[in-house]
Amino acid sequence: MASSYKDEDGHITVSGSGAAAGAGGGSLRSKKPENTAFKQQRLPAWQPILTAGTVLPAFFIIGLMFIPIGIGLYVTSNNIKEFEIDYTGVEMSSPCFTCAQNFSWNGTKPCTCSVPFHLDQPYESNVFMYYGLSNFYQNHRRYVKSRDDSQLNGNEESLRKPSKECEPYAKHGNKPIAPCGAIANSMFNDSLELIYNDPNGTKVQIPLTATGIAWWTDKHVKFRNPGAENTNLTVVFQGTTQPVNWRRPVFQLDSDPDNNGFINEDFIVWMRTAALPTFRKLYRIIQRRSNVHPTLPRGNYTLEVVYNYPVRSFEGRKRMILSTISWMGGKNPFLGIAYISVGSVCFLLGVVLLIIHHKYGNRNNAAEISH
Repeated sequence: MASSYKDEDGHITVSGSGAAAGAGGGSLRSKKPENTAFKQQRLPAWQPILTAGTVLPAFFIIGLMFIPIGIGLYVTSNNIKEFEIDYTGVEMSSPCFTCAQNFSWNGTKPCTCSVPFHLDQPYESNVFMYYGLSNFYQNHRRYVKSRDDSQLNGNEESLRKPSKECEPYAKHGNKPIAPCGAIANSMFNDSLELIYNDPNGTKVQIPLTATGIAWWTDKHVKFRNPGAENTNLTVVFQGTTQPVNWRRPVFQLDSDPDNNGFINEDFIVWMRTAALPTFRKLYRIIQRRSNVHPTLPRGNYTLEVVYNYPVRSFEGRKRMILSTISWMGGKNPFLGIAYISVGSVCFLLGVVLLIIHHKYGNRNNAAEISH
């Protein structure tokens, strides 16, 4: 027969002929955790005791800190000048209505329209020109994955054999597409120009800078042209074809060799997908050229649009935005409002709790002393 007993350490020892025959006299451990401070949860711990003397000052300090910060952020945001104009062409009165109605991807002749607008105040510093799209879901999972980062980084093997993630925009006519994928295929391709209508009757074209609009890491790390530097891109991309919805191949995006191919900054900006269906992307920069004259003087302007990008199929909208920036970036009043709201709530709670403590705290202390 076999017998068992539990020792002081919690081990079960089995003895007897059966134990000798089956386990050779060994011992079996129980499921009880070891008797250590960690496993028995006896480690020293600190737990704050919330009292009126600690809670009330915390509420008042947070409120007094957040409210001035919020006011500063809100005022800074309001000082940023921003102008926005919609040129979708949905309304019959819009100058771009004809282009929006008659647009065709396969059209050989581009449609142009002119949108007049007026700036009520001058823009002094550098002005950033954005294009904006609405109801365009760049955050769709299959859309986000539809790209080949190895191809975009200049890998020649991926250039000839695009990733399966690019399907159905990996090949066209038995030729690999460069760049492949749905993101590249849907690249924004409207051309925008800004004309200043001088009071003396002349029209002055505003110079727009097309470089410096992409992130440095994207331009110099993530995106590279295949082959060695200063290589003829026409030869490098030979044997590939352009995306289905593109009017020209990737090696003809710009006449500047440092802004052509996969390192074209318009292309790089588009490939950084947006998180929300209504978004804006940087299109051009209007550099300040004089400390005497404003970058964009007050007056009448004309937006010249080469209408290439259709949005009617998904009920989208297109717009152009002119904006200055500050040390906190572009115009965004939400951050200031959030700080003011949190600070006001904390300060109000501090006042309410102070009143409650003043009214009922002494009574409780007196009751404790009497007992």
